[in-house]
Amino acid sequence: MADSPTTGMIGLGNMGGRIARRIRDGGYPIVGYDASPAALEQSGVVAAASIAELVERSDVVFLSLPDSHVIEAVVHGDDGLLASARDGQVVIDLSTADPGSSARIHGELGSKGVEFIDAGISGGAAAAERGTLVIMAGGSPAPLAALAAVFETFSSAVYHMGEPGSGHTTKVLNNFLNAIALAATAEAMVAGRKAGLDLAQLLDVLNHSTGVNFATLNRFPHVIEGDYLEGGLTNELMAKDMRLYLALLQQLGVTSFTGTACLGAFDLAGALGYGKQISNRVVDAIGDVAGGVRLQGYERTVDPGGESR
Repeated sequence: MADSPTTGMIGLGNMGGRIARRIRDGGYPIVGYDASPAALEQSGVVAAASIAELVERSDVVFLSLPDSHVIEAVVHGDDGLLASARDGQVVIDLSTADPGSSARIHGELGSKGVEFIDAGISGGAAAAERGTLVIMAGGSPAPLAALAAVFETFSSAVYHMGEPGSGHTTKVLNNFLNAIALAATAEAMVAGRKAGLDLAQLLDVLNHSTGVNFATLNRFPHVIEGDYLEGGLTNELMAKDMRLYLALLQQLGVTSFTGTACLGAFDLAGALGYGKQISNRVVDAIGDVAGGVRLQGYERTVDPGGESR
């Protein structure tokens, strides 16, 4: 592979756009494609007119897409990866996807001499902006080593987890823990507000006690000040990830005692109108059904039909 491979990014949303810019600013040529002209324009990278054109112009193709249905359409479409990819190319899927689907795609692209890496990412939009994402990858380790310098433009650590599908399996497990920490902390913070506690002090106690987690450390110090850290994973996508987790556990024969309750919190957020907003807004959904509680002291009235005012 060339010292400075030309890369392509399919999917230029919150994460894909940021990663593409990090790769560009790191000195690697990159072209981008997105079904949304607005996302393509906002990305600031050179545009390809189609997936086929992007694949033709790229040595390495990154995917940053919403779910496996979209990924499979990109792979199997008339001008998709299977139709366009060539021997020696590398495709790296940075999405959160069904591990079984990822393993199948690995085999399909492998039949054309294309290396497919399922590479879950963690850290959110802020880490993508800083270039400090964590990568958890499945598939052959050889492309990871060959592309180490490219990964360094947007990540701080790359873990090879094993066989095809293992990267996305790791990502699904991580996202479950992320989701349950967020939902549980949101519930506790609403209860703390209703109990009349000083929320900044409550967080200080939690962060020096056994209740500490990513949400208490990194999310709620901002949320209680009215900053929801917009731009990250939405409630709809968090619910999607929870469904992936529950499906994975069913396939593995592991009983989940907490997964369905956690999914319920993000489904509630969707039902109350927060679906396309950042997942931190789940605290407002929980606050709504607790009588209109806001951590910042603002209370919103919710009528029995679910409408807010």
